[in-house]
Amino acid sequence: MITPLLAGEALSVLMFLAVVAVLALGYPVVFSLAGVGFGFGLLGHYAGAFDLSYFNALPLRYWGILNNDVLIAVPLFILMGVMLERSGIAEDLLKTLGEVFGRMRGGLGLSVILVGSLLAASTGIVGATVTTMALISLPAMMRVGYDKRLASGLICATGSLAQIIPPSTVLVFLAVIMQTANSQVQLAKGNFVPQTLSVGDLFAAAFIPGLVLSGLYTLWVIGHIIFRPASCPAMVTHRSPGLGQRVVVALAPTLLLIIAVLGSIIAGVATPTEAASVGAMGAVLLTVVRIVGEALAPRFGAQVDRALFWWWTAMILGLVMLALLAGAAGVLTGSLVALVVASAFALSRPDTRARLVDVATQVSRQSLILTVMVFVIFLGATVFSLVFTRLGGEEVVGEFLRAMPGGADGAVLVVMAIVFVLGMFLDTFEILFIVVPIAAPILLHMDVDPVWLSIMLAVNLQTSYLTPPFGFSLFFLRGVAPPELKTSDIYRGIIPFVGLQIVCLGLLWAFPQLALWLPGVIYAH
Repeated sequence: MITPLLAGEALSVLMFLAVVAVLALGYPVVFSLAGVGFGFGLLGHYAGAFDLSYFNALPLRYWGILNNDVLIAVPLFILMGVMLERSGIAEDLLKTLGEVFGRMRGGLGLSVILVGSLLAASTGIVGATVTTMALISLPAMMRVGYDKRLASGLICATGSLAQIIPPSTVLVFLAVIMQTANSQVQLAKGNFVPQTLSVGDLFAAAFIPGLVLSGLYTLWVIGHIIFRPASCPAMVTHRSPGLGQRVVVALAPTLLLIIAVLGSIIAGVATPTEAASVGAMGAVLLTVVRIVGEALAPRFGAQVDRALFWWWTAMILGLVMLALLAGAAGVLTGSLVALVVASAFALSRPDTRARLVDVATQVSRQSLILTVMVFVIFLGATVFSLVFTRLGGEEVVGEFLRAMPGGADGAVLVVMAIVFVLGMFLDTFEILFIVVPIAAPILLHMDVDPVWLSIMLAVNLQTSYLTPPFGFSLFFLRGVAPPELKTSDIYRGIIPFVGLQIVCLGLLWAFPQLALWLPGVIYAH
């Protein structure tokens, strides 16, 4: 006779397989997660393995999510990314650095990596980064004779860096989920004062692995320069006058934003939410200044570049002085004053006022759509997690992982393999909200470091953007690539970069301090 316990565990396994199948078929994520959860909850009720009164806990769980102070950073980071995407700052970076590096062999590829890393640390939106680089860099790379596979793989891979290089919305959600799991495990072990895990911990921990991944991509291009020089020829071009000023104008705003956001979090002078608000305000300032520059360029020409050069130079020096004299409050006040001055000037001119209103409208709409999409998925995953747990799914997964040879190492390896395979069929957030709440408590109970585990998962989740058949970066590139770039070239082009991501995972496995050293230094863990 099948007991309710066995029935519940069997249903939990079927439930996981069902939700993966439904999502892989392309059904809407939130309805799939919530629908499968409610459906198996009813099946469990009739099998005597699930009490429908558990659904009464959903309102409290929803309120806890919406009332979470850390998650307020998510819409602010999304606003910052969308604003920078719409402002055209990415185009300036690509064109300027392409001119700087274009005369050297492989220079275009190296400029794509540099720009992709900078955009990852400022926008955090994979689709926008891949699309922008594909529209601007890909035609130039193909025109000078770059290997199609190298060019397409490089753009897809560097565009996906936004998921590991902070600030990343994936890291914010991962921190919230991992902190909840860590607290539960520590309390179960009798530690009633558990050590907290913050978004700042993960941002600091992800910084070096993100640089390692960028470095591996750079080494791959250098390898092509040395061993296959015909695959990455130089772009013959003459540097136009005033290039130095334009480099400063292109780089200074992005670097200022990165330093303001990441620097304030890592230095411990601002919470992630406070830093996200500074980042959103800074992105608005950058956009306003660029709109003003675009409007004045036809009339004043090179004088605009010179004025912007001195504006950003003064901004950098002024903010450094304010930071030394008045700390974070001074930097915030100075940025706010600069934003008010730039906005007042922009709104006083009819040509810039219309452009500014149009950008603000588009950014607000897109930010709202992305924010709602992510949080609705989170709410749907809450239903799935509740039913899966109450059916006994955690016990099934726990027994499975504890039975793996090698103890904790074997269990982590199995989870990483499952996440990698699921990444071929599911989106990053789908895996994040389904797998991590199930596997993390079990692995943490086996004394796996939560910070190290989080970064391993983050790097692994990044591969979901590259692995066919459903790698989203591949779709983004295919949507804007010229017809002469075949889909088979794109798929083959990402293979070595997926291999480099696996190498990065291996380095993190062999040298955990790549993830643990910086947060240990900053937060004295």
